[in-house]
Amino acid sequence: MRNLFRLILRYHHVFLFLILEIFSLSLVVSYNNYQNAKFLTSSNGISGYFFENFAGVFQVFDLKKANTELAEENAQLRTALQHYQLRSSNNSIQSYQSQRNPLISMTRDSLNKIVYFFTTARVINNSVNQRHNFLTLNKGRIQGVKPDMGVVSAGRVVGLVTNVGENYSTVISILNERWKLSAKIKRNDFFGSLSWNGKDYRKVQLNEIPYHVPVQNGDTVVTTGFSSSFPEGLEIGIVSEYSLGSGSNFYKIDVNLAVDFRSIVQVALVENRQLKEINKLESLNNDGK
Repeated sequence: MRNLFRLILRYHHVFLFLILEIFSLSLVVSYNNYQNAKFLTSSNGISGYFFENFAGVFQVFDLKKANTELAEENAQLRTALQHYQLRSSNNSIQSYQSQRNPLISMTRDSLNKIVYFFTTARVINNSVNQRHNFLTLNKGRIQGVKPDMGVVSAGRVVGLVTNVGENYSTVISILNERWKLSAKIKRNDFFGSLSWNGKDYRKVQLNEIPYHVPVQNGDTVVTTGFSSSFPEGLEIGIVSEYSLGSGSNFYKIDVNLAVDFRSIVQVALVENRQLKEINKLESLNNDGK
């Protein structure tokens, strides 16, 4: 122990320099979007390999729950497909095996009518106790993952793909102070902005709902469809508490999340095949053309 103190005392300038250097780099990465994106992308391959192997040991014990979630999600997709068949009786439906992922295929006319496609991935790293939480998935560019794909678990909102490597990708969680999502009260369709205040990982906040709107505890909050990454009607959570601030015209609404972020194992990636066209048109508006 005495030798250790002597070593620290002798090289304390070096240790202090390293600590300050690491702290400075962490500030640069955390508060600059460009550096943050570069760091996450470059570290996806290395960290993903270790996360996947480490997570695999513990996720053996969660296989039963993972299978249950997958069964629920498959049931929802099959229900949606049957509903589509009833509404599109003039289109024939057939199954095929694609080059990368097994997907449901239809005739060309039917396929053109489908906007959202789903594929699955496994969570190999996840955080809930930071102010800016992310997930890491075991699929990347090679498996067809793209930035801005929505991420759901059993049909409930989880987050949004931000950075994509060759075989891994990172997802900004709904438990991230920097991300906002358009959401509405299912019962009356009044919409607002959903965000997280960085406190309880089980709750998010629905903002911009005017005071004249009827709100009740137990109201279901869902996606509006205004975001091109998520279809309309995906469940986010249930209203648990609401109040009207002094001098405010808007409610303060707490929403209990439908997803337990401490037990996510399997997710589905949502691809909007019309996203490129939508972004192109919206960029014209942003450019003032």
